[in-house]
Amino acid sequence: MFSFMKKKLETAPESAPQTSAESPVVAEESGGLFARLRQSLSKTRTALADSLSSLILGRKTIDQALLDDIETQLLTADMGLPATEHIVKALVQKLDRKQLGSPEALLESLKEELTALLTPCEVPLEIPVTEGPYVILVVGVNGAGKTTTIGKLARRLQNDGKKLVLAAGDTFRAAAVEQLKVWGERHQIPVIAQPTGSDSASVIFDAYQSAKARGADVLIADTAGRLHTKDNLMQELEKIARVLKKLDPALPHETLLVLDATTGQNSLNQARSFHKSVNVTGIALTKLDGTAKGGMVFAIAKELALPIRFIGVGEKAEDLRPFEAREFVDALFTNP
Repeated sequence: MFSFMKKKLETAPESAPQTSAESPVVAEESGGLFARLRQSLSKTRTALADSLSSLILGRKTIDQALLDDIETQLLTADMGLPATEHIVKALVQKLDRKQLGSPEALLESLKEELTALLTPCEVPLEIPVTEGPYVILVVGVNGAGKTTTIGKLARRLQNDGKKLVLAAGDTFRAAAVEQLKVWGERHQIPVIAQPTGSDSASVIFDAYQSAKARGADVLIADTAGRLHTKDNLMQELEKIARVLKKLDPALPHETLLVLDATTGQNSLNQARSFHKSVNVTGIALTKLDGTAKGGMVFAIAKELALPIRFIGVGEKAEDLRPFEAREFVDALFTNP
C-alpha cells in the first residue's frame, strides 16, 4: 500500500421567477435541468473530473503510479485526506481483485465510488405536519449566503403550498434585515423584525409566536453571520437554540448550516464548529457555480456524514436545488 499525501457578499434577491403552469422552470424537462447543473459545475469539473479523465484514459496500464497520480489529483481538488484515502483504497482493492481491466473500467469505478461516498448524504428536507410551525434555524459565517438561501428556500416551500413566516434574526447587520424584507415583499411572506442591535433570540421568539398565531406551516429564522472561531458569538447562537427549546423541546426542527463552497476545506472546519455548538441537521452548499473547489463536498460527506439538503448553483431561485448524489457526480463527468 502506498502512503497518502499529508501534504460578494450575499447577493440581493432576484426578480421573482414565474410560478404559473406556463413557468419555464416547471415546464423544463429533467434533461434541461441536468444541463444547467452540468454548466454550473464547470469549474469543479475542469479541476476534478476532466483532469481525472485525462489522467486515467491517457494511460495504457493501471499501476500504482497511476493510483498515486489519482490520489494527488483528488487532494488538489480539495477532497481532503480522509475522503481521498477512502476512494483510493477502494480502487486498490478492486485492482488487487483484478476488477479493473482497462482505464475505462477504472474511470467508471471511480465514479461509482464517488457516488457511493455521497449517497448517504442524499437526504431531502421534508416538512412534516407539526402542532406549531416547523422551525428552520439557518446558521453560517458572514458571506456564506444565508439570507439569499432563506429567500430561495422560502420560495421553494411556498411553491409547495406551505404558509411561511420569516424571522430577521441577523440583528447585527441592517442590510440583512432589509434584504430579507425584500424577499418577503416580493413573495408576500411576513417578515418579523426588530431594530438593528436587538437581541436575536428575542426576535426569533416573537417570530415563533407570530407564526403560530398566523397558522403558518414553516418559520425560517435568519441568524447573524459569525466566525466559527469566536466562542462568544457561538454562545449567542446556542442561546437562540435554548430559547426555542423553552417554547418546545423539539425546536428547532432543522438547523441548516449554509456553507460557501468557494472556501474549500475551510468550510469543513466551519461545519465541525457549528455542529458542535448547535447540532447541525442539514447543510446547504452555496456558490458551487463559482468555484473549482467542489471536491469539498466529498470531504464533508466522508468526515461528517451530515445530510446535504440543497446545493446552490446559480443566482435564480430554482438554482437552489435538492442534492442528488448520482446527478452531482454525473454532472461533473459529463462534458457539455
